[in-house]
Formats: sequence, structure tokens, C-alpha cells
Amino acid sequence: MKFFQYILPLFFLISCGDSKPSASKTQDLDSLLVIYPDSVPLLIKRGTKMFKYSKFEQAMADGAKAFRLDSTNIDARMLYADVLNNRPGRSVADVAHAQDLYKVIVKKQPKNTKALVGLATTYSQQSDFDKSFQYINVALKIDPKYRDGYVLKGTNYLFLNKMDLAKSSYETAVQQDPKFFEAYLMLGSIYQSEKNEICLQYYTTAKELKPKNLEVLYALAYANQIFNKVEEAKTIYREMLQQDSTYSQAYFQLGYIKQWLEPAKDDAVKESHIDSAIYFYSGAVDLSPKYSEAWHNLGVCYLNRGEKSKATESLRRALKYNPEFALSKELLKSIK
Repeated sequence: MKFFQYILPLFFLISCGDSKPSASKTQDLDSLLVIYPDSVPLLIKRGTKMFKYSKFEQAMADGAKAFRLDSTNIDARMLYADVLNNRPGRSVADVAHAQDLYKVIVKKQPKNTKALVGLATTYSQQSDFDKSFQYINVALKIDPKYRDGYVLKGTNYLFLNKMDLAKSSYETAVQQDPKFFEAYLMLGSIYQSEKNEICLQYYTTAKELKPKNLEVLYALAYANQIFNKVEEAKTIYREMLQQDSTYSQAYFQLGYIKQWLEPAKDDAVKESHIDSAIYFYSGAVDLSPKYSEAWHNLGVCYLNRGEKSKATESLRRALKYNPEFALSKELLKSIK
């Protein structure tokens, strides 16, 4: 599991207590906008709420309309720039447009730290890290406690493969905002990639902040697993499945633990472990039929039980979904 999977949009790293906006408040805004469809303040308010909860399509519609209605409104310009700069699938043109929007804001409001870091982000996405650091440093000189400045510094250092500086920047970010969930997750991922067990502390803190977040539960469980804390890992995987019984990776890892990590004192225990592994791997492929790794391990389990026909079928399934799966190719060849 690579830490880069946790890199969120470079600028506006969103950290909130809820996973979705309040339905009643959103409905109130919707109702008001039916009556006042060209209200710039209402469009900005709803667009900002949608952006905060990563509802980028809705945020874009409101931000673009608010900016079109009043291009002199700084908040409308900021919202439009933020959405352009952070939405999934953003284009080179989107980033360049956002850059121009931020430049206008910075020109009018030289001490606007949010706009300065937004502008810095556009340069990061253009791989102009010198320019990005320049604007970050301006923002941090204005406000030395501005969390997002340190977040972007950390992200820049990650891309530059300067891990010690990246860790230092994220540590400073959580000093400014001790409840910044994403930074703990990122720090855990970095330390895990370095095979440093301290990652468990960061994942645990992230779990305390968001105890039902499946991403951090999986990260913590997997980290426990690779550091040989098998019982802790099993407990968390089961906790995940209680929350979401369709999480196929939790089934896979429980199968992997039964197959490879739990000691077997005798043949009866070993056979019991293989039966359990088959159960969990079968659960994984039932939920994710193209899960080639689960099909492969299922084939290994069947082969250990001497069931060559089932092993062959499972390995063929693994190769169907991943034709370059070398381990399955070799094992299937050996069976033949």
C-alpha cells in the first residue's frame, strides 16, 4: 500500500466531522435559490458547502454561475478557482484558469493566505515547485500558523522525494490543527513505507478522530498485520465488515492471515486454517469477481487440499482478470 494514494487535492485538503452536508440546510438553500436563482450570496453559500463535502459537480455549477453574475465578487472568484483547481479530472486549462483567478485575488488582497496557497498549488500542479514554495512562504510569513501552507509544503516535498522534509511539514500542520485527520493518515503512510512501526500511532490517532472511517480502519489493520500484530489486525478487519459487509479487501486479508500468518501446531489446525482461508477468499471474489489476487490464493488453498480441478479453475480465473499474473501462470503450468 503506497502512501501516495492518500494525497488529496493539493490545495484544499478537506477535513470535516461529517461525510455529507446537512440535508435540511441544503434543502433550505435549494428552496431559497428557487425563489432567488440569481442571488450571488446564496450561490456562493451553497457552492462552498458542496465543495467542502467534495460535491464538485454541484459546486462548479454554483461557483461558475456566481462568478458569471458578478466577476468582481472575491468570494465568487475564490469558489470558482477552488473548484477548478481541485475537481477530479481537472485539465491543464482548468489549472491555468484557476491560476489567473487566484492572481487577481492576490493582486487585490495581497494578504489573502487562502488565495496565496491556492496560487501556489497551481504552480505545484505545473511542477514549478520553486514558484509554489515562493507563494507558500509569503502566506506563512503573513500567518505562521496557516495549516494549509504546511500541508502544501509537505505535498511538494513528497513529489520531490524529500521524505524528512515532508514529514516535518505534515507534523507542523497537525501542530496547527491537532484534529487534521488527513495529515495523520499521510504521516502513517509515509512511516509505513519506511517500515517504521511508529505509523501505528498515527493511524490510531486518525482512527480516534474518525472511528468509522473505513480507509483509516483498513490502513491501521494492514499496518498491524505487516508488523506481526495479527490479532489486532483481525479484530479491526472484522470491525470493518460489521460496518460494511461488502468490503472485499477485508475478506482477502483475513484469508491471507489464515493461510500464511497464523501458526499451525498440527495438520488438523493447518487444515482448519486452510478451510477458513477458502471461506474468506470466496467472500472476497463473491464481492469483487475480478479480484485476481484472491482467485490466485484460493487456487493455492485448493492445491494444498489436493483439489487440483478447483485449483486450476481458480488460477484460470486469476489469469482471466490479470493475464500477466506470473505466479498464477507458473503454478498453473506446474499443475499441468
